[in-house]
Amino acid sequence: MAEKSTQPVVIKKVVKGGGHHGGSWKVAYADFVTAMMAFFLLMWLLATANQQQKAAISEYFKNPSAEIGASPTPSPGAVQGPGGASTSVIDMGGGAPLAAEQSAISDSVEKSTDETAPESTEQQAEKRFRDRIAEMLEELRELAARNEILKQYQDQLLFDITTEGLRIQVLDKDNRPMFDVGSAALKPHTHEILREIAKVINEIPSPVSITGYTDGRPLDRAGYSNWELSTERANAARRALAAGGMQEAKVARVVGLAASQLFNRTDPLDPTNRRVSITVLSPQHASQKQDASPPVPPSPSGRNGNASAKPRA
Repeated sequence: MAEKSTQPVVIKKVVKGGGHHGGSWKVAYADFVTAMMAFFLLMWLLATANQQQKAAISEYFKNPSAEIGASPTPSPGAVQGPGGASTSVIDMGGGAPLAAEQSAISDSVEKSTDETAPESTEQQAEKRFRDRIAEMLEELRELAARNEILKQYQDQLLFDITTEGLRIQVLDKDNRPMFDVGSAALKPHTHEILREIAKVINEIPSPVSITGYTDGRPLDRAGYSNWELSTERANAARRALAAGGMQEAKVARVVGLAASQLFNRTDPLDPTNRRVSITVLSPQHASQKQDASPPVPPSPSGRNGNASAKPRA
């Protein structure tokens, strides 16, 4: 029997790759880092975008062949992508504006500065006056409703606010005229009305304008027309207001306009056309130079040249 060999068995282990694992993992890691950077950049852009920009981005991905928020004609310098979509960068407000944008922004800021500039002294005074006469208008209406004297003549009193200021009109009525027929003499109840109005006028340190009007019926009086009559009635109202306590220095002008501005334009003979208007002037109109002279009156024969008309004005 042959002898068994005592030589040891050697097992050789071969390791492939030379003992290293290669660099493919570095490529994968670099792709991961790039993707994460892009993801966080996207999150930052979305966080800084407003609702309009987000809606535009959403619409772009829904319909990439259309330009969102742009005209059909691409703007100069815009790059057209597939399907005609614009590949220009969406402005998120983080970049520096171009020269043209800087100019537009500068113009907008200047315009905004002009619009928000502090009001001048005149504008502030006008605003305070408008606020005060709005309050005074309500006070007058309440006074006319509760005052024992004025509430009897509420249908002859008219209060409103015009471009000139607060206007108080005292209208005539057939059964309750303010003046004697064809005369500038005030009726007793007219004195009472004007005396109560004078107390309210003094509450505002603004000048007043007093204007007299007549109806369209000419006077049958040589050398004397509705122009003279309306002026004398306005002056009679001024004296009555002064007697009621109105400061004489508040009177800015006294004017007679005859029938040139009818209250009821459809009926020149309506009694309401015969009236006296008292206007508390705003600072703007008070500072303007006013011509208190009435227009050149017509011939003494009357406005319509009819000398036989009744003297009812």
